[in-house]
Amino acid sequence: MITHKRRVAEAWRWLVVVLFALAMAWVESSVVFYLRTMIDRIDPYQANPLPISRGFAKAELIREAATIVMLASVSWLAGRTARTRLGYFLIAFGVWDIGYYVFLRPLTGWPRTLLDWDVLFLIPLPWWGPVVAPCLIAGLMVMLGTLVTQFARAGGAAWPRRASMATGMVGIALALYTFVADAIGVVAKGETALREMLPVCFLWPLFGVALLLMTVPVADVAWQVWCRACAERAKTSTGFVHESFFS
Repeated sequence: MITHKRRVAEAWRWLVVVLFALAMAWVESSVVFYLRTMIDRIDPYQANPLPISRGFAKAELIREAATIVMLASVSWLAGRTARTRLGYFLIAFGVWDIGYYVFLRPLTGWPRTLLDWDVLFLIPLPWWGPVVAPCLIAGLMVMLGTLVTQFARAGGAAWPRRASMATGMVGIALALYTFVADAIGVVAKGETALREMLPVCFLWPLFGVALLLMTVPVADVAWQVWCRACAERAKTSTGFVHESFFS
């Protein structure tokens, strides 16, 4: 059984990872604020085409990769096993993603609503989606990571079983398609068409299915945590009854 001291330590690790991710979210939103101000594109959904990188492309690509390395590094240090390290990475990534939009609002006045369109990524194609869409996915990541890291038992951290993991992966693939569907439709027309493209309708029904499928692994782990907790309570209760009977 995990001791109280161990639980407190894990809670502190969770808090440190969250604080780190929030700090990184502020750095990310600040950098985006600077870049979008320089190219006069605070609101990414504009009638004029996406601007040419002006030499920023390589630096931006490396910055994005460095962000992932930083999130992975703090997660590696926080976790004790491969599962808990991945769990902390999910927490860090999710908090960072949500915090980015939360901090961008006071810095730029955007997004005005959770339904505002945003360019989520540019590689290999522009990813477009309403702000709320990646935030919902990030919320699931935080929930799954928290369940994995904060409710471990002597037998190890709970983890999605194969069927639920496969279901979640299908959901991830569908979600990614909803973000790049418009870009796929014009990719054959070349780079100019991709830069001029503005999505007009998000595939909400498909994204809803994707989100539901991605919820399955979270629900699976939550169920495992619940069953373990019930088993431990039953064992403790039985032991107390036996001790009282023989005393």
